[in-house]
Amino acid sequence: MARDFDVIVVGSGGAGHAAANAAREKGASVLVLEAASKVGGTTSMAGGVVYAAGTSVQRAAGVHDSADALFEHYMTFNQWLLEPAIVRRYCDESAPAIEWLIGMGVVYKPEKLYRAGVEPVPRGHLAEGYGYEYLNTVHNHAAGRGVEFACNSRVERLLTDSKDRVIGVRAAGEELSCGAVVLACGGLGANRELLREYYPDAAKHDDWHHYIGAPTNHGDAVQLGVAVGAAVARSSWNQGVLLRAPHFNNTEVEGFMPPWLVFVNQEGRRFADETAPYAVMDGLINHQTGQRCCAILDHAMFTGADGDSQYADPFNPGARCPNWEHANLEKQLSRGRVVKGETLAELAQIAGIHAGALKANVERYNDAVARGRDDQFFKDMRRTMPIVHAPFYATELRAVTMVNSSVGLEIDAEARVENQSDTAIPGLYAAGEAVGGVVGKYIGGGNSLGCGVIFGRIAGSNAAAEALSRR
Repeated sequence: MARDFDVIVVGSGGAGHAAANAAREKGASVLVLEAASKVGGTTSMAGGVVYAAGTSVQRAAGVHDSADALFEHYMTFNQWLLEPAIVRRYCDESAPAIEWLIGMGVVYKPEKLYRAGVEPVPRGHLAEGYGYEYLNTVHNHAAGRGVEFACNSRVERLLTDSKDRVIGVRAAGEELSCGAVVLACGGLGANRELLREYYPDAAKHDDWHHYIGAPTNHGDAVQLGVAVGAAVARSSWNQGVLLRAPHFNNTEVEGFMPPWLVFVNQEGRRFADETAPYAVMDGLINHQTGQRCCAILDHAMFTGADGDSQYADPFNPGARCPNWEHANLEKQLSRGRVVKGETLAELAQIAGIHAGALKANVERYNDAVARGRDDQFFKDMRRTMPIVHAPFYATELRAVTMVNSSVGLEIDAEARVENQSDTAIPGLYAAGEAVGGVVGKYIGGGNSLGCGVIFGRIAGSNAAAEALSRR
């Protein structure tokens, strides 16, 4: 019986494009269905960083790394709570995936290797032109080789035969047949109902929830997969990758904060080096009472935070910290999201902080600034300022900006979707944020897109092989 396509890929982000390119390389006819009005998904909005080890880009930068070292870091950081076979596959295929992308025209400059702060060596491969240019490159490669794309085409259900083999999809009111389907349609970050069901930690911060993925990520992969018997997996940590952000953050996502900020918890105590990498700081904030803290500023910081180099991102030269510039702070003060006190005691009362501890911790911090040495948390004090000029200000911080929900379909190392009996569902593959249990605890910049590219490539190749064997 004639089929419409050999492989249908659902979703056109990083994972979907990887699957489509890989399937087309195997000689399969490929259709990519996208729910949005244009291709790209979350990848087109992201930095375009892929986390990989043992690449030619690293070697050119003089970085010595390997898949073995990456595997040890990945598993140790996650306390071996992720499936070793899947993580091993990620590590072994990470360098070949980078070379594959370079072959398509994606540009990685050695000097742009990215380190988020928790990995031992730089492993974040930052695409020239960021996610937008990365997406354009892999899209043009796919379209130029005959991959077809259809936007405004949300998949409503998967089609199966009498043996429960996936044989097609129903999308935009039309049924399309194929030899295999790859689900690469993102996670469930834009679906509050599914978040409450699968990611209750995010639901705790419902009023603060800030998802920076594609607004079309409604959990389609989970819903489509469950309807045909697929198992749902989630990170053993039951958390996504969270970036800390002030609750007045409307458009700017800042992974790092300016070095002059001082953080205290509800008890009024400092609890960390405020310039700690976001992968570390997020967990520290979540371990404080109420999973919150406050950033403390004095009037000199408040009025002087104008984007000057003194106030720039401490880890990325030339980058600004727009949330902390004077104009925005004034705006948020008028909205009540920044509070002010004429004294530290008054500020503590307004912000709900223990006044005595706040006063003692600020005095200790000011002494560290004067001495140029933080004996408590060993913060680099070269670009810090004392908190001495009244009035004083505070704004609450929580780790609530979600990038990856870490909830998705269960797969094996071949990217085959599995059912509750740990058996592969014939004709069904998945990759990227549609997959759960691969991106666990945040191990470094590019882990999410890396998962999409690596397993998208595996899924597309295997889906094509299965489809072509059954023509």
